[in-house]
Formats: sequence, C-alpha cells, structure tokens
Amino acid sequence: MTSKDALAERHVIITGASSGIGRASAVAAAAKGATVFLLARRADELEVVVDEIRASGGKAFAYQCDVTDSDAVDTTVTSILDEHGHVDMLVNNAGRSIRRSVYRSTDRLHDFERTMAVNYFGAVRMILALLPHMRERKFGHIVNISSAGVQMSTPRFSAYLASKAALDKFSEVTASETFADRITFTTIHMPLVETPMIAPTGKQNPVAAASPEWAAATVMRALIQRPKRIDVPLGTLAEYGALVAPRLKDRVLHQYYRRYGESAASKGLTEPAGESPTKPLDVKVPKGAAKVAQRIARIVPGAQW
Repeated sequence: MTSKDALAERHVIITGASSGIGRASAVAAAAKGATVFLLARRADELEVVVDEIRASGGKAFAYQCDVTDSDAVDTTVTSILDEHGHVDMLVNNAGRSIRRSVYRSTDRLHDFERTMAVNYFGAVRMILALLPHMRERKFGHIVNISSAGVQMSTPRFSAYLASKAALDKFSEVTASETFADRITFTTIHMPLVETPMIAPTGKQNPVAAASPEWAAATVMRALIQRPKRIDVPLGTLAEYGALVAPRLKDRVLHQYYRRYGESAASKGLTEPAGESPTKPLDVKVPKGAAKVAQRIARIVPGAQW
C-alpha cells in the first residue's frame, strides 16, 4: 500500500469540516483513499468542500449536524451507518475558543458552558454514538484535536483549555476500557493554527501560527499510524517544566499574561486591540538555563508517542 492509498477503504467522520483544520483534513484524507463524511452546522459550506473533493476524484459526503444536539448526532450517525455500512474512524475537530481572562469572566459562566458544550460534550456525544458500532466490528480509531495550550496552561484560555483537558482525560480513561475491542485513541496537542477560530486574538499571538495543511498532515499521521498522542516540542517542554519548576512556570506565564492584553471581543470591540503591559516581560532565568532548555528541547518527544 502506497502513502497515496494509506486510508483506502476507510470510512472517516470529521466534525467541524466546513473550514480550517477540518476542511484541510477532509481533503487530505480523501486524497489518501478514505471515504470522508463531513459534519458541520453550515450545510452550504460543507457542499463546497464535498464538491472540491469529488472534483479531485475523492469520495465525500456532507451531513449537516450540530454536535451540541444529541438528537442531531444520533440521527446523523444512524444515517451514515444506514447509507454507508460502517465507520472506521472519527476525527473530533469541531471546536470553540474563547480568549478572556478569568477577571473578565466572573459574570460570564456561559462562556465556560459554551466551550464545554462543543469541545467536550460534543466530542463525547460523537464517541458514545459510535462506540457500540466500533465494538461490534472490533475496530475503531478516534482522533481528538486538543491543544498544546493544555500542556502550557496559556493564560486567558481557561474556558477553552479546561474543555480540551476534560476530553483528554475522558479519552485516556476510555482507551483503557476499549483496549480489548481494538478501539484506540490519538490525542493531538495541536499548536496554534491559522484558522477563523483564532481571529479574536488579533495580532497578539506571540508565536507564528501553523497552516491548516500542516495540521491536516498531522491528522493524517494520527489516522494512519495511530499513536497514543502527538505533541510539539514546546508543549512537551512546558509539561516537563511544570513538574520540575511549577512556581517558575507560574511566574513566566504571569508575565506573559501581563504583556499580552485582552482580545477585542472581551472588550466589546470589533477590531483587535490589546492592553499595554503594566510591566515589561522581565523573567530572570538562571545562568545557563537557556542552553539546558535548548538541549532538552532537542530530545523531548515532539512528534508522536
């Protein structure tokens, strides 16, 4: 089997497939031979992607579905199984992000509820709908698009990262229960990707965003090789750092929090506008620590486990 047909005869559901990572992943999966079922709320945008895939010789089908609606998920999964026989893989990509500090969220519990509704409950709803089918077939692979921010605990993303962390743990527990049924999970701690979802952050991102095509290639690796998790070095290094020097990590992240202001949306503005830092980023790093960090970054797992 060549890389071009690495997913031949696989039936793959991808949520949030109308744009960004989901769209790019659907195109990439179809190019590798998969039959792709694209799910999203916007039916017209889904049809555009399906037409693009079919024009290139791929197999794709659109299903309008809101993953926060249990009835919609059950109906959609039933329709896919009735019309196509089986589902091999699921990519939980649909997501919602909110960039807002906790101090600006004390009267906005609904922000936390909305992110959990999509990022956690929506993904869990899809998994639960497919588990009995996958168990009966003794095969299934589920890819969850998480965030490197879960490892780094990035300030101002408490609602978003908490929902992703919940899904990480759900999948970790479920994987141990479904092991004998050959149902496996991959968690991708995705770095920042240039998608419509990051627009509220404006120009305040301190690191360059990856392309949706790069993200899609990572999703393909998850579907084909099925590792337990895929990380980037920065996220892994941050995770290790929290174990070794948790107080230093808090100090560094607090300085980051002070330097990069609130999003425009959190201020009720329509154009990106950040707050000036109350204090310059000034973190005293022990002598020689930079070289040590560089050496660690070269050996930490940053591709896949």
